[in-house]
Amino acid sequence: MLTLIAGFLTRTGRFGNFMGRVVWCMITPPWNKADFFRHTWLVASRCIAPVTAVTFPFGMVIALQGLSIFDLFGAQRLLPSLITVAVLRELAPVLASVLVAAQGGSAFAAELGAMCIKEELDATEVMAVDAVRWHVAPRVAALVLACPLLDVAGAIAGLAGGYTMAVHIKGENSGVFMDHLWTFTQPFDLISGLIKTMVFGFIIGITACYHGFHAKGGAAGVGTGVNDTVVHASLAFFVANYLLTSAFFPGGS
Repeated sequence: MLTLIAGFLTRTGRFGNFMGRVVWCMITPPWNKADFFRHTWLVASRCIAPVTAVTFPFGMVIALQGLSIFDLFGAQRLLPSLITVAVLRELAPVLASVLVAAQGGSAFAAELGAMCIKEELDATEVMAVDAVRWHVAPRVAALVLACPLLDVAGAIAGLAGGYTMAVHIKGENSGVFMDHLWTFTQPFDLISGLIKTMVFGFIIGITACYHGFHAKGGAAGVGTGVNDTVVHASLAFFVANYLLTSAFFPGGS
């Protein structure tokens, strides 16, 4: 038991030290701007299609289920507001982050893991170049920027899915739908989603880079790091999502 506790504390301390180094490199120059923009573009371009492809049908599902309930009370006009609040606050941020973890996070873990196994990271340090500043910080910063961008794309797709289901499939009036789309929505609903995805992007980036940076055991070790990245990052930002939602909307409104 003591061995398990000591091992947990050691891993926690190592992760905290790694995160502190990354944050310090992100807020102090010099920065590897070329890699930052390159990684941001790669993650955004690779994930935008999966994000929109997933959030669009989810928006349709919300509209379908919401309409079946509102029909019971003759309150169909409230459906657009339900879709907007659900998509902006929860659906788009969470789904976008899950797909970024599966796509961008796993890719970063694999890249850094391969560099670690091939001793490229050690070679960087030998050349008096900080490997964390040069290889890790740009990747983490890229996810902090890419996740909010994908959140916006996911929100648009989710709202489009809800509109498609309500208006084109269920025959709801288009004018009524658009008129009530923002009735119960505040600007902070969108802002909260962007803040969430920035936090989620940091969690995904730091988790992916940590597992890749400390990969051991050859190709199998890289695969383990990739798997751990997706699992640990997803668990971490789901917990963070609950905490942030509770902080942003303590009364549920």
